[in-house]
Order: sequence, then structure tokens, then C-alpha cells
Amino acid sequence: MKKLVRDLIPAIIKNNGQSCEIRVLENEEYKEALRQKLQEEMQEYLTAKTNEETIGELADLLEVMYALTRCHESSREELERVRAKKEQERGAFRDKIFLEGISE
Repeated sequence: MKKLVRDLIPAIIKNNGQSCEIRVLENEEYKEALRQKLQEEMQEYLTAKTNEETIGELADLLEVMYALTRCHESSREELERVRAKKEQERGAFRDKIFLEGISE
């Protein structure tokens, strides 16, 4: 089971009477592991059955996105600023608009 885990997982494993082997990733392999984690969490979101599971998976996705934001030398605040600017200029997804096509 080789995968990126949350920071407290090794301690949780040890508290359960088990042992684990870990290593700290270098920056580039960390970015790649985060990209893989993003795909993993997205798949888990897509297969979630209950509202509680869905919200949990969205929280996991958000945590991975925050980590990727830090990898790209930015912050949650900058991410939110860019998101808000895009919302102001282009809107959000609240109105459930589905574009069927464009004609000349």
C-alpha cells in the first residue's frame, strides 16, 4: 500500500498497535503523488452513496487542492481570490445552465 496519506495517519496506525514504514517525498514526487491523490479522491467522490460520504469526499478533494496550491507557491487566500474573480467575471454554477451548442 504505497500512497500519499494525511500527516497524522502514521501516528494513528501506531496508536492502533501497528507499525508502518514512511518516507518524506521530494517536491516533484510530492506533486505527482498529490495529482494521483486528486484522481483517487475524485473517484471516491463519484462513487459515494450517501450525502455524508459525498461531503466527506468533497472535503478530501479540497484538502488535496489546498496542498497543490501550496506546491504551486500560492495560498488558500490567493486561490479564493482567483475563484471569486472568475465568479464575478464569468459567474458560478448555481443556475444549472447547460450549454447545448453555439451557432453563427
